[in-house]
Order: sequence, then C-alpha cells, then structure tokens
Amino acid sequence: MKKLSIFLLFLTINCYSQKKLDLQIKEVVEEGKRLYRSEMASWYGTDLFLEKYQNRDNIGGYFSYSENDISKCIFFSKSEKPVVIGTIIFDHTYNIKSAKLELEERGFSKNENDLYAIRQKTLNLMRTDTIFKHYENSSLNMIPLIANNEKKVYVLTGPSNTGVVIYGNDYLISFDQNNNVLNKKVLHANIIPVNYGNEKDIMLSSIHSHLPSTGELITATDICTTMLYEKFAGWESVMVTSNNYVSIWNCKNDELAVVTQKVFEKMIKSK
Repeated sequence: MKKLSIFLLFLTINCYSQKKLDLQIKEVVEEGKRLYRSEMASWYGTDLFLEKYQNRDNIGGYFSYSENDISKCIFFSKSEKPVVIGTIIFDHTYNIKSAKLELEERGFSKNENDLYAIRQKTLNLMRTDTIFKHYENSSLNMIPLIANNEKKVYVLTGPSNTGVVIYGNDYLISFDQNNNVLNKKVLHANIIPVNYGNEKDIMLSSIHSHLPSTGELITATDICTTMLYEKFAGWESVMVTSNNYVSIWNCKNDELAVVTQKVFEKMIKSK
C-alpha cells in the first residue's frame, strides 16, 4: 500500500510538471508570434510609409501592434505633443499590395497612447541605463507590447548587414498599469551572430545554448528572430539547448517541440 501511494504521488508530480511545461511552451510560442507580427508590420510598414511621406523632418518614430488578425504600423510626429501622421494596416499575409496606408493626421487611441508612453520610457532607459549594450553593425529595436493585461517592451538587436541573424543582447522591460517601470531584465547574457549569406555558411539548422539565467526554454525573442529570418536563411529548424531541455523550432510549420536532454541524445544516436 505504501509503495502504491509513493507511485501515485510520483505520477501526480510528473503530471503536474508536464502540465506546467506545456503551459510554458504555449505561452512562449504565443508571445514569440506576437513579437513577430509586430516586427513584420514595422519592417514592411516603414518601407511603405517612407515611400509616400515626404516631410522626413516631422517623423518622431514608429511602433506596431496587432488587433485580432490585423497588424498596424503607426508613425508619429516629432512635436511636443505627437500625433499619428501615418497608419499602415496589414492582414495576416503582410502582403504589401493589399496593405492600407492612411496619411491623415489624428490623435492616439488609448491603446496607442500607452504603447507610445512605454516605448518612450524604454528609449530614455536605453540612453541612460548601463544594462544596455551596443555593438557595431547592429541596432537596438524596441517592440512595445500590451497583451493579457500586461505592459512590456522587448528590446532586440537587429543586424545592419545582410546575411546575418543576431540572437541575444535582448532585454525585457515590464511596466505597471500606470506605465511606470516595474522591472528590467537581460534575456541573454551575450550576443550570438549567425551567418547565413555565404555558401560556406549554408546550414539547415541553427543552434545556440542558454545559461540558467536565460531559462530552460527558447525565448519569445528567439522565436521572433527565427520567424523573421528563417526563410531567408533556408533553415529547417532552430535548436536551443539548456541544462535540462532542447527546444526545437520547426521552421516549416512554425511549431515548437521540447524534449529532455536525455531524449535528445537518444535522437542523435539513432541517426
């Protein structure tokens, strides 16, 4: 009877641990895809806006966000009380030909005002806080995000050169409901450039490892970066290793599988 009780307890703990892991996987994938949608809108929205808007001196900046299946890239003025000077609206395909461009000036919506506020506070931090590192041939890109009653800004490092993907040197700034900074976190302890542009650098998969401070799973920023570049790089998968797990991102269907290190080693040996 005692052995049965111990077995049932062990089984319960395992089930709870698996459910917790499954929830973490679901959340990181959803967050990563939210970041990807925002960056896609910014990538293509910037090109469309600058092609049509002539008064470059009036541009104060931009940010993007999603509403259901619609993504918007917002450009705002450089004035003391900025207004929206351009709105580019994409459907889920991000097809430039079907995108809608609005150049009428208007005020921020409530959601846009909050996104602008946390973006500007992050920008001020980037100018003054020593946690942010700057590297040559790269720039820091802000992604303000409001979802699930949480306000945050991710800061990613983007490459200035083609043929390079940059993982790491990324940050997460969390805010309260009044747009005050709650927490600042370095997500990766280092910067990880991955070349894909030259024939000698061609590879079907990319892999990097996480220190315990980064966490056991692939990060939302890893997923976002991978989705942005996977088709250019021609990758089939991206793998992230940690002490206990291996996260395997399938670049063809944009799905995540997580296995233990023990299972992964068996997979390698079987090949």
